Amino acid sequence: MVYETVIGLEIHAELKTKTKIFCSCSTEFGKKPNENTCPICLGIPGALPVLNEDVIKLAVKAGTALGCKINNYNKMDRKNYFYPDLTKNFQTSQYDIPMCGEGLVKFDFEGKEVKVRINRIHIEEDAGKLVHLEDEAYSLIDYNRCGVPLIEIVTEPDLRSPAEAAEFMRQLKGILEYAEVSDCRMEQGSIRCDANISIRPVGQEEYGTKVEIKNINSFREVQKALEREEKRQRELYQYGEEYKIKQETRRWDAAKAKTLPMRSKEEAHDYRYFPEPDLTPIIIQQEFIDETRANLPEMPAEKRQRFVRDYKIPQKDASIIIANKTLAHFYEDTVALGVDPKVVDNYILGDMLRLLNKKGLEPEDITMDPKNLAHLIQVIDEGKISKTAGKEVFAEMFDTNKSPDVIIEEKGLAQISSSDELEKLVDEVLKNNPQSIEDFKAGKKQAAGYLMGQVMKASKGQANPQIAKKMIDDKLAILV
Repeated sequence: MVYETVIGLEIHAELKTKTKIFCSCSTEFGKKPNENTCPICLGIPGALPVLNEDVIKLAVKAGTALGCKINNYNKMDRKNYFYPDLTKNFQTSQYDIPMCGEGLVKFDFEGKEVKVRINRIHIEEDAGKLVHLEDEAYSLIDYNRCGVPLIEIVTEPDLRSPAEAAEFMRQLKGILEYAEVSDCRMEQGSIRCDANISIRPVGQEEYGTKVEIKNINSFREVQKALEREEKRQRELYQYGEEYKIKQETRRWDAAKAKTLPMRSKEEAHDYRYFPEPDLTPIIIQQEFIDETRANLPEMPAEKRQRFVRDYKIPQKDASIIIANKTLAHFYEDTVALGVDPKVVDNYILGDMLRLLNKKGLEPEDITMDPKNLAHLIQVIDEGKISKTAGKEVFAEMFDTNKSPDVIIEEKGLAQISSSDELEKLVDEVLKNNPQSIEDFKAGKKQAAGYLMGQVMKASKGQANPQIAKKMIDDKLAILV
């Protein structure tokens, strides 16, 4: 029997606010444990919440960017559960009236258009962070994250493969970044994903037993975790043991490359939702929604089309560049300085991405000034250094952000274009390679290429290749 995979995602994205959702504590990442806390986010009895208006604005912005319907009337609810990461034993969230719904994300994947419906987007507070110490009988808790504002984006089960799910996450990250809703830094926990996966026989309308996977912290791990769980479920079906697939929550263990059981899956009634009595309903005026929609920044799909149209670069290249907002801005800032867009494209997709990957960095970590890259391209075009030397200069700029001129001088990479200097090098090479000259006379034209290589070697790559090649060709023509 042939089975198909059915996947839906629940994405938590941290909103780009300076303070928490119900208090004035900072949301700054990396502070000492429990430093960004107060009686409200610590759930001290008697402390009352006040809703941060910026949370509403950013949630509406996210909803409009994802094509959602925005509900004018909203309320907050208490999601009750007992766990150390929330001291008040409930999470302030939204239940039956989410802020946004009925959205749609479309993207191309492996030659076909994928449509993923957004079921809902609601706002809520984040919980604290538990630190489980190895070989210790206790755990530590950092409450800095308590009360950090989140949106939870819940998709319909429209994804049909782990690879599709990972690509959807990339597309969603781009939309949220361009809408300036979240910085989406997965390494800091700004965007997190829980995945629901089941399988069913092809043609069957009813969904199979759903398993939720938690603890996924990167796009690559999203795909790996789903692939492993997909394999586990297919193996159970293969052996006729469908009943062994239980509706449960499992966690992804990246080190072991497997999903492990956590607990049986909770249903909504398990949380005993009820309206939050300490917060009044939220009324969002239609005028504000319309204004937000009209003032949305340029979205990734629009930017990709513009890059292809205006800069004449391939759509595949444009897709890679615009996938990260920082990278796209770096590209445009460099091109705006008057250099060839295709050359900038080559540097970013080649040297830039290679160095980022090699050093384990994100585009947000780039310190190089676009002005320096533009100047490097101009220096190469003017023949002051070779393209090979340009790669060395680029690598140094990536690490230090020094100007190309400083690096060229420090490393002695200036290209030799002086006719007198080059003629001395060429004459010396010809003198030391009589056999190559004889080979050329005998009709072996590749001998000229060998001699050119020797000139470049003798000059340590600094000879101007165009001038040197012409000089070699002219001298060989005379000898013949």
